[in-house]
Amino acid sequence: MVPPRPRDLTVGLVALGVVAAIGAALAGLVSGPVTIPAGDVVAALIDRLPFVSVEHGLSTTSTTILFDIRAPRVILGLAVGALLAGSGASYQGVFRNPLADPYLLGVAAGAGLGATLAIVTGTARLGAGFVLPAAAFAGAILAVLATAGLSLRRGRPGGPAALILAGVAVAALLAAVQTYLLQRHADSLRVVYGWLLGRLSTVGWAEVRIVLPILVVSAAVLILAAGAIDVLAVGDEEATTLGIRPGLTRALVLAVASLATATAVSVSGLIGFVGLIVPHGVRLIAGTRNRRVIPLSMLLGAAFLTLTDLVARTVQAPAELPIGVITAFVGAPAFLLILRSQQARA
Repeated sequence: MVPPRPRDLTVGLVALGVVAAIGAALAGLVSGPVTIPAGDVVAALIDRLPFVSVEHGLSTTSTTILFDIRAPRVILGLAVGALLAGSGASYQGVFRNPLADPYLLGVAAGAGLGATLAIVTGTARLGAGFVLPAAAFAGAILAVLATAGLSLRRGRPGGPAALILAGVAVAALLAAVQTYLLQRHADSLRVVYGWLLGRLSTVGWAEVRIVLPILVVSAAVLILAAGAIDVLAVGDEEATTLGIRPGLTRALVLAVASLATATAVSVSGLIGFVGLIVPHGVRLIAGTRNRRVIPLSMLLGAAFLTLTDLVARTVQAPAELPIGVITAFVGAPAFLLILRSQQARA
């Protein structure tokens, strides 16, 4: 029997990831407080295609639930999961550190502070609900810019170690400011922590229209840069001889991954473990090459977060659990198992 070529293996794994994401999306559309038959869901989706007309058995109420409530939430879950997992895989590749995650450069602390400011000042209630995501996004981007600025050395970008240390310092400072604000505005604690624990509740398709363009652009850039990230693993000098500019490559990948993370956080809150656990799991089944890890992480991250959101909104229906609680409940034991298996191989 001829062993599969690397390209064949990559295509097969990506196909598996696509099937997982589609299956998770279908499960999210079918399940909920009101169960909708899978056949009717598929027929209704096909009926929405241009120049296609298919009969389905959905009532007006079920159609509204499917297309105005569940569909945007499921698509948002797919997008956020893909952004977080793809960013996490890219961070781990650039820093050559399996413990790196999308929040490494202060994105979480900046977004948390921006959201807290919007909530405690009352501006989060303005603008039909878009002020809070905008404040979180602005805080996340400013935190990353501060981290990049602090890591400069004689006007030039610092190395990975300098970036990590600057990120830790910025995150600690912003977390301290956030704690001070929460102490002064104790009446806002519940709202702030509700946002910090993560949620995928939407006001319709508006959030999806914001996130999808960022997903398309960031996915294209990170997947195209995956080969260069693989080359960086051999060292900067060797990468330079192969025609790769290490500093520029790191800056581009980290900038795009940080933008993707900030976008995801702005609409979903702080959802942990997705960008840490999913790339680890992918490496166990697909190897360490980023050409496979990054696209497959995006697909499986999309499936993972969509299924996690399904659990969060059904396990205590009609009440919802914060999605961050579910990802932590699943992610922490999974991370320990992965860590233990890697130690056993060492």
